[in-house]
Amino acid sequence: MKRMLLAAAAIAAPLFAGAVLGSGLGAGTAVAADQAILFGVVPQQSASRLARVWVPLTQYLSGQLGRPIEFATAKDIPTFEACLAKGAYGIAYMNPYHYVVFHQESGYEAIARQKDKKLQGLMVTRKDRPKTGLKDLQGAKIAFPSPAAFGASIIPRAELRKLGIDFAPDYVKSHDSVYRAVALGLHDAGGGVRRTWDTLAPEIRDQLEVFYETAPYTPHAIAVAPTLDPALRDAVQAALLALTAEDGDILENLGILGFENGKNADWDDVRTLNLDRDQTQIVDETGNQCHSG
Repeated sequence: MKRMLLAAAAIAAPLFAGAVLGSGLGAGTAVAADQAILFGVVPQQSASRLARVWVPLTQYLSGQLGRPIEFATAKDIPTFEACLAKGAYGIAYMNPYHYVVFHQESGYEAIARQKDKKLQGLMVTRKDRPKTGLKDLQGAKIAFPSPAAFGASIIPRAELRKLGIDFAPDYVKSHDSVYRAVALGLHDAGGGVRRTWDTLAPEIRDQLEVFYETAPYTPHAIAVAPTLDPALRDAVQAALLALTAEDGDILENLGILGFENGKNADWDDVRTLNLDRDQTQIVDETGNQCHSG
C-alpha cells in the first residue's frame, strides 16, 4: 500500500504542478454527477511537494466516493485566495483566516480539521544569529509567506505590533521560500508553522532554529463550496473522519493523527481578532485572476 501511494503521488506531482483548473466550479454552479471535484490546497509549499503529500488523500476520497477528486493548488497564496473568492474549488484546505473570510464571502462550509491540534506560528533564524524572543527583531527584515498567511504571518506580525517593535516585512510567496531566504542570510528571521517546519528539507532546517512560537488558534479548515450536493458533502466528511493509520501512509504523509469534525463556530477565536483587509491584504474576487480563467 505504501509503495503504491508513493508511486501514485510521484506520478501525479508533475501533472498537477501547474494546477490548471479546467474543471473548476464557479459560484452558483452545481457539480455534475460525473464531473471531477477539485480539492484545492493552500500553497504553503511547492506544488510538487504538496502533490506528494495530498494526492494519496484525494485518491482515497475518489475511491470512497466513487468519483474523481483531483488535487489542485495555485502558484501563490493571492491566486489561491482569488480562486476561493470565485468558488473554484469544490473542497479546499485553507488557513483559519481564509476560512473566516471565504465562509462569509463565498459560502464555504467547514467539515473537518486536524485532530487534537491548535495552530501556532513560529519564528526562525539562522543558528549562527541566535535570538531569544521578539524583542530581538527591532528594525529587522523579516520574511513572511504572504500578508494573509495566518500562523506564519498574520499572528506573528500582530504580536510584533502589540510589542511596539518596528520591522520590515518581505512577502516571499511560500513557507519554503521563507526558510530558504533566512538560511541564505537574506532576512534576519522568518515566519512559519510547525507542519511546514517539520517537513522542511534537512539541509535547510539544519541551518535554522525556532526561537519563538505564537499563541494557539483553531487550525486550518477543510471546507466545501456551497455548490457541493449535501449528500456528497456528508460523504466527504465521513470519509475524512474515518481515516486511520491502517489506510496506508495518508495521515503520515500529511503529518497528522487524523481529522475531526469541523463546524463554523470553531473559528470564532479567529473572528475575535477583528482583522481587516488593510492588515491582511487578502485579495477579493477582482484583485487577482483565479487561474481557472
